[in-house]
Amino acid sequence: MSSINLKLKVWRQKNSADKGKFVDYDAKGISTHASFLEMLDVVNEGLEVKGEEPIAFDHDCREGICGMCSMMVNGFAHGHQKGTTTCQLHMHNFKDGDSIVIEPWRAKAFPVIKDLVVDRGAFDRVIQAGGFISINTGGAPDANALPIPKVDADLAMDAAACIGCGACVASCKNASAMLFVSAKVSQLALLPQGKVEAKDRVKKMLNAMDAEGFGNCTNQYECEAACPKEISVSNIARLNREFIVS
Repeated sequence: MSSINLKLKVWRQKNSADKGKFVDYDAKGISTHASFLEMLDVVNEGLEVKGEEPIAFDHDCREGICGMCSMMVNGFAHGHQKGTTTCQLHMHNFKDGDSIVIEPWRAKAFPVIKDLVVDRGAFDRVIQAGGFISINTGGAPDANALPIPKVDADLAMDAAACIGCGACVASCKNASAMLFVSAKVSQLALLPQGKVEAKDRVKKMLNAMDAEGFGNCTNQYECEAACPKEISVSNIARLNREFIVS
């Protein structure tokens, strides 16, 4: 099992009121089989042994599902590897002696809670504003009771793959949430179950997005490039169409 030594420059910030700063750390003897978060675990264990405050970072599933492992790695959301969350980024992608800059999402709508942890509650509030459907919650209907063309079902599933991590916002120069909102609108707009609230949904979610302080979309497509689930910007076009007819 090979190992590498790294130089880390990590953003440390006590709370949202603190100015924060970068702090240098050595990450020694890191297994190339370790994930990026496991590398941070090793660094934190060393800090705790020395009686120092460990680096705070968000994580949960560590399987690329929950979207909580939100951080910028050398200027890239979730790191430089395409279609990958931070927890899926492995240390064999780095070389011995590399310097790695690690910082939180930078967006007005995502205030820093501590170190690399940001409050992404704005996404939850956007969803609460209109990301739901009216449906009878009784027994499960037969699978063929509501026929849906496969093309529409596939597109809806592609949009539903969004994990709400916020990489699109962090990568956009305007901190726009259009890719996230359009994915959540699309996954319902493409299905018959989502038609009931369609007109109200798009207005409410866009109003909530604006109220949270997200910026405007200027079609640079950095959001799609940074998305770990590779959500297509074609969803933004669908969102705009939904808004025009609402």
